[in-house]
Amino acid sequence: MLYIPWCDRNVHEQDSKQLWRLSERDGGRSAVEATLNTRIRSHYDNLDAIAEDVRELGYPGAAAILAERMPRSARARSGELGEILATELVEEHLDFNVPIRRLRYKDGREMALRGDDFVGLKLDDQNNLHFLKGESKSRENLSKATILEAREALSRDDGRPTATSLLFVADRLMEGEGERRQMGRRIRNEVASRAAPPGRTSHMLFTLSGNATPQALHDDLAAADMVRPHLSAHLRIEDHQAFIQACYERALALGNE
Repeated sequence: MLYIPWCDRNVHEQDSKQLWRLSERDGGRSAVEATLNTRIRSHYDNLDAIAEDVRELGYPGAAAILAERMPRSARARSGELGEILATELVEEHLDFNVPIRRLRYKDGREMALRGDDFVGLKLDDQNNLHFLKGESKSRENLSKATILEAREALSRDDGRPTATSLLFVADRLMEGEGERRQMGRRIRNEVASRAAPPGRTSHMLFTLSGNATPQALHDDLAAADMVRPHLSAHLRIEDHQAFIQACYERALALGNE
């Protein structure tokens, strides 16, 4: 677990909309430091591959390979850490699975990936496929303009995950076997038919910032459509910039744990 020992969670729910305010508890950050390091690494490379690099190359060589996958600029690190923390929150607290760690597939260290920031999947009791379309934003000071930008992205394509994002996930799943390949096939079928009703796509907006939850986030959620479930989650990290820098420095410090 990452969030349960790290953060307190205040939930406000009305109809099919939820607002989560997450705040660090005393001692929470130190309690999850090792877990957070591992989770960050896992979004950039397979942990078994990192372990093999350590055996073959030692800690410095393995760290050098990992560093080639991780961004160096503060802006890119901020955005990607937001995506990582959003994914971890989904898988810890929601019924959705985010099966593909898309940061492993970037064309370059500093290049942002196109498409939805994260896509979650789940099957209901009737074996219907449900999607979670997610956007994440990380800012030292979260503003109304940034929130509106994220909501605009969520609303594109009639609120569905983009076909490009879904096909990316499907292609990676179909490289596997068994249930993963079957899920990839189902996603491709969904892209072809575009028949899924809006209620089978939920929206999640994840925000990471140094300031308290702004009123604009409350207002944005209140104004969101009523045709699907919505979750807005805000994680406040008061030393936002220092936290991000420290996260990446520790994640690259292989062998220090």
